Amino acid sequence: MSAPTTFSVPLANETATAQLMADLALLIGAGDTITLSGDLGAGKTASARALIRYLAGDDELEVPSPTFTLAQSYELPSFPLIHADLYRINDASELEEIGLSPLPDGIVALIEWPERAPDALPADRIDIAFSHRPALGSTARAAEITGHGTSAAKVSRLKTLRQFLELAGFLDAARERMPGDASTRSYARLRNDDGSVILMNSPKRPDGAAIYNGRSYSAAVHLAEDVKPFVAIGNGLRKHGFSAPAIRHTHLDAGFLITEDFGGVGVIEGDPPQPIAERYEAATDMLAALHRETLPEQLPLTQHSIYNIPVFDIDAWLIEIGLMLEWYMPDRGVTPSDELRDEFFAMWRTLLEKPAAAPRTWVMRDFHSPNIIWLAERTGILRVGIIDFQDAVLGPAAYDMVSLLQDARIDVPEQLELSLLTRYIKARRATDDTFDPAAFAELYAIMSAQRNTRLLGTFARLNRRDGKPQYLKHQPRIWTYLNRSLAHPALSGFRDWYQAHVPPPVR
Repeated sequence: MSAPTTFSVPLANETATAQLMADLALLIGAGDTITLSGDLGAGKTASARALIRYLAGDDELEVPSPTFTLAQSYELPSFPLIHADLYRINDASELEEIGLSPLPDGIVALIEWPERAPDALPADRIDIAFSHRPALGSTARAAEITGHGTSAAKVSRLKTLRQFLELAGFLDAARERMPGDASTRSYARLRNDDGSVILMNSPKRPDGAAIYNGRSYSAAVHLAEDVKPFVAIGNGLRKHGFSAPAIRHTHLDAGFLITEDFGGVGVIEGDPPQPIAERYEAATDMLAALHRETLPEQLPLTQHSIYNIPVFDIDAWLIEIGLMLEWYMPDRGVTPSDELRDEFFAMWRTLLEKPAAAPRTWVMRDFHSPNIIWLAERTGILRVGIIDFQDAVLGPAAYDMVSLLQDARIDVPEQLELSLLTRYIKARRATDDTFDPAAFAELYAIMSAQRNTRLLGTFARLNRRDGKPQYLKHQPRIWTYLNRSLAHPALSGFRDWYQAHVPPPVR
């Protein structure tokens, strides 16, 4: 058991308290327990309210004190939260009656008056003790924050974050929660008199256990495990004339960045959301321009270090598509035999020799609607703001066209997909007489089948392993895209194999 980690924060007023709780919110997740202690009027309920409102993204959310109800539940965008007040608890056994002993799995527990039932608290937790500081003013408080057990690392990280914000001049900025993604990263918008910037929290960690020849999944398929690739690739994109956010402040070892804020105008509209054709055309033109460039395989990271862009190779592709066998098919009631697995991988290994031999460019991997910001004040392809590129690899140009035109989260009509593919091919042919449209179309189909096979497994894993069932709703769309690509003559054998062995998703 690691030693507790403690640090203190002076809080001049409720605004400062809300800023502290917003910073904490950036670092916590399901399974965390936070206790709030202090005298009456010390700020426990105000801090709880600030944390819940920030996580809900609603400054007006009604957050009543649970003094009489004992516990209040909230279904927040990232995880469920239980706000409990133990002031009226006389015995720890009463917690079982209200569902707090043991604490439910998969939630954040926010507990006021924890001293009323100390034996019921988990060993891994964050304690925040508030106290009055009348010498500093009638509204002044202090918070002593202590991390116990595994939570000590989060408290240490919170201290580092606060120091980073202070050095960058944003400790007093207003915080605004931003949606996260399927990764461990989290984001906040910081506002002050000079405008707004984006704070990225990207803790260094592998995705999964070391089960792929001694490597984690993220290492095996070349996903970023820290913030350094984002810095290197972002600087590289801007150097080559593309719109990636300028990086204003960095803490590379801790994984904190402050970047330019591109705003929130996207490339889709409506309910259900649909592509805005003009903006998808610009994104297609941007990819064609990127793929015309001669791009380096190494990029400067700091004055004394470089970043080597990894190659998107056959082994990485095979591990990705293996997620369908590991997660998706068992979810659909199918346990692949060893013989079926061997057949699947042998078939794919042969097919993937074609994209592995194709010319390589920068592949951003998730170049789709959630990661594209429309910058209307700019011109041409500079209107296409790119915000997710830390997983960039060297691979075939067709891959990012698949990401864009077969968006896992929205329906891209097949006619629009075909017209934009034609637009891309014309743009490439205009500057390169050797560009082969038929070969590109075949690579597009292969990369589509590979990506969508992987996504079926990825979204099943996000549900079962990570407790994120919201991704399952996209599986029928992915299945539709997969079957489009399997219609290509080069994939006829795959079409038969999938029809024979892979059940469709539940709609």
